[in-house]
Amino acid sequence: MRKIHGLVLGVAATAGLFMSMSVGGRAQQEGVATKAAEKLDEFGRAIRRGVENAGESVREGFARSRDTVQGMGILARVYGRLHWDKSLHASNLVLKADGGAVTLRGMVPDEAARRKAVALAADTFGVTRVIDQLTVPEPSAERNLKPASPRRSD
Repeated sequence: MRKIHGLVLGVAATAGLFMSMSVGGRAQQEGVATKAAEKLDEFGRAIRRGVENAGESVREGFARSRDTVQGMGILARVYGRLHWDKSLHASNLVLKADGGAVTLRGMVPDEAARRKAVALAADTFGVTRVIDQLTVPEPSAERNLKPASPRRSD
């Protein structure tokens, strides 16, 4: 009987040891699982921040590209309108677009041509503002002189 009690006590002690190890092991596993979950959450947040930053960069790049393409389209449209207008054909014009704003530079023959260039640019699709930096040459002194009326000799 002693052997049986000893065996039972030995089995009970071994089972208790395994149970305490398994409870301790389970607590240890839960600690490892918790740490792993925290690391995964941190990694997920870092990925989310990276995706948000990348998304913002893509949006900014798209906006810059769109403005550049729109600017090129505006320049072509304004140039075409100014180039084919007969009153501006001899003018030396330089155009610049920044978004919907178009800057006109150069020399036009007279004030009427200047007004015509600004009106054509302003009336072009996509143009929101016209910056007029056009110059008109000063009339020369010879142009301001009126020819003398013929005198009659008696």
